[in-house]
This record gives sequence, structure tokens and C-alpha cells, in this order.
Amino acid sequence: MSRTTDFPRSPAEGIAAGRLPPEAYAEAFADLHPPLTRHEALVEADRCYFCYEAPCQKACPTSIDIPLFIRQITAENDIGAAETILRANIFGGMCARVCPTETLCEEACVREYAEGKAVKIGLLQRHATDALMATGRQPFTRAPATGRHVAVVGAGPAGLSCAHRLAMLGHLVTVYEAKTKPGGLNEFGIAAYKTPENFAQREVDFILSIGGIEIKFGQELGRDIDLAGLRRQNDAVFLGLGLAGVNKLGLDGAPSGVADAVEYIAELRQAPDLSRLPVGRRVVVVGGGMTAIDAAVQSKLLGAEEVTIVYRGAPDQMKASEYEQELAQTTGVLIRHRATPKALNGADGRLTGITFERTRDTGGRPERTGETFTLDADMVLTAIGQKLVADAFGGIEVLALDGGRIAVDTERRTSLSGVWAGGDCVAGGSDLTVSAVEDGKQAALSIDRALGMAKAA
Repeated sequence: MSRTTDFPRSPAEGIAAGRLPPEAYAEAFADLHPPLTRHEALVEADRCYFCYEAPCQKACPTSIDIPLFIRQITAENDIGAAETILRANIFGGMCARVCPTETLCEEACVREYAEGKAVKIGLLQRHATDALMATGRQPFTRAPATGRHVAVVGAGPAGLSCAHRLAMLGHLVTVYEAKTKPGGLNEFGIAAYKTPENFAQREVDFILSIGGIEIKFGQELGRDIDLAGLRRQNDAVFLGLGLAGVNKLGLDGAPSGVADAVEYIAELRQAPDLSRLPVGRRVVVVGGGMTAIDAAVQSKLLGAEEVTIVYRGAPDQMKASEYEQELAQTTGVLIRHRATPKALNGADGRLTGITFERTRDTGGRPERTGETFTLDADMVLTAIGQKLVADAFGGIEVLALDGGRIAVDTERRTSLSGVWAGGDCVAGGSDLTVSAVEDGKQAALSIDRALGMAKAA
């Protein structure tokens, strides 16, 4: 699991680019989990018990028939295995790379209970889906045209999952995307070492190859398009908005060197040359989720000498999985718990450090203790959560919200007739790619049923 981090680093103070030798970046950001060879895949697949009412399948948010696709791999039918996976989860390739399988399907694996070593379901899923994508073939076809048109807002996992399923069902889809590239967090928000070789865009191209899906870029809800107009012009609307807003530290002063971790990761993912991406010598990341881990690990891989994650609660309260926390630590990232930011320290407008106040647990909520400590830092990345910008669609007067996110039922229907929603923007989700994909799929099936009933009426 450990990453190579012993490259010579530039001793430059402050934020600087080129902290590693030019040739070191490719090695530092190489594939975190190289794919299985054919022999390795066959050996691993043979470990599966092919359980009846398999617990791994029940643990998968998209209900992939895991025993079936692994059995197909043992029969050397990798393409058939991929079709089994993609029928349930069209983003099966990305989910094989970024899904927290250690807390989902692999945690539920009977081998994990029996031996403490689960079948490597994620790597087997990647083995199969990579084989199919290498053929350049779209395994699904469009049903006869229904004459119905659906608008999808957001070209992330939820939106494109919905669009693909709607296209399969014969509907025409227009996707409205605020950015200039599709993919959502798969493209802009996931660590580069998890999705090398432009995989996110290759997977999007594969999904769109079914046809019947048009993407319009630079179209932001509330600025270029509005919900009322989309409802008038389409038979249904799906909102896969994600969470455009970010929580701030709320501290006085704004010395240079403080940045949002989501934006920093996006910049890294789009950088044509990582050796030109500036990073601090001493980096502090505030937060305890996957974004914090990804930002911290990538800062270390870019050549930062010291990287510290500071989280306000206890270790078991961190949203990042134990596996991801261990990944950060084996990369050389220090994780400190039970501390909350108190002050940003700077000189001449430049960041010099950040002061924290220690916390203690009081019934599940951290409470300040008054005791403080300061970490030297020339770069602070904040990863303390994202939030829905409700003004984009008119706020609660238009759509009912629950805890600041869009309220939906089990079919992903919102409070507004003809409008569905899914992904990170809806209440009650787990903020995982795989859950967003399932939201999009279930919303598409619900939309199809609703349009069918409307036609019959």
C-alpha cells in the first residue's frame, strides 16, 4: 500500500513548484493498484465461494451480481463479466478504482469472515471492465425511440448514469453541464493516482457511445438555465447538481497560502505538467473525509516535506475509511485528531502557521478545551465539507430540502412534479460515486415508468 516518497525535494521555503526531479512525478502518481494479470485474476476468482444470496451483492449499492461476474471470469468470459457489472453499474470501471470496497462488498465477503482476507472484488471488477473497454464496444443498445425528452442537469456520475439508462430505454437526453468537461468529481475531484491515463474521460466517452445523449457545456443552473424553463421544455428533469458550495474556516485574516482542497485537487487533476503545480513545504489539511485524504496524499507526492491532517473529532469519527487513513499514513502524512482551527498566522500577507484548539468528545460532538497549539505551515488546504447552493434552483420555495439538501423519496422524486434528483445534492446519501450511480439509475427507471403511465393516460 505504501507510496514512494523518498525522492529528493526542493528546499524552497513557501509555496513552490518543481519540488521533485522531473522524472519523479510519473512514479509518484502511478496507478495506486496496478491491474491483475490474467493468471492473477483467475487465481483470485477461484477463491470465491459463489454464495447463495451473496452478502457481497447485498452490500453493493448498485446490487451488482458479484458471484455471477466472478464465475464468468473463472470461465474466461471477461466480456460477459463486464456486461454483468455494467448492467447494474455503468460506471463499473471507475467504481472498481475508487469505491471503498473494504467497507462495502469486500467487508461482507465470507472469505473476510473465514480468513480475514476477502476476495479482491474491486480488482476483479476492474479486470473485467477494462477488458470490455479495450474492445471499444458499447454492449448496450437503445430501445425504439419513445419521442420523449429528458433534461439532466450535471454531467457527473449521477447525471450520466441517469442519461445512459434513459437512452437505453429509448428516450432522448440533453445534459446541461456548468464546466467545460464532463465527469463531475470523477474528473475533477478524485486523486490522480486512482484514475491515471485519463480514465475518467475514456469512461465518459464509452458511456456516451450508446447515442441519444447530447451534452451542452457552460450551462449553469440559475445562470444560463432555470428549472421552470427546463420543466416547460422537457417531459422530465433530473438534477445531479453535486455540491457546488464549500464550507469556510470562518477565521479572521486571509493570508496567501490558504486554499480550498476541492479546488486544489481539481487544479491538480487538470494540470498538464505536475512539475509546474505549486505546493507548500509544510502543508496542513483541515478535515477528516476523503477529500482531506486525497489532498494530503497528493501534496506529499508533489514534494511537500511535512503534511499534517488535523481533524476535530476522534479517529473513528473520520469519514475517510480506515484503509484511506492508513494509505495517508504510509505515504508519510501525519494525522492529528481532536483539534479545531482557531487562528491563521501570517507575516507580510503570507501564511506562517495555523493555531488549533484541542477538543474533547461530549456525547458525539467535539467541545473546545481552551488548550491550543500551533503548526508551522506555508499552505493550508480546507476540506471541511461541501454544501448545496439552493439559490440555483430557487431554494426551499421551489424544492423541499432536508438538512440543506434536496429531499427525495425512494424513487428519487423531489417535491416538485416532473423533477427527480440524485447524487451528492440529495439528502440521506453516502457521498460515494457508487451511490450517485445508483441514484441516477433508479431515477431513470422511475422517469421511464412515469412517462409510460402519462402516455397510457
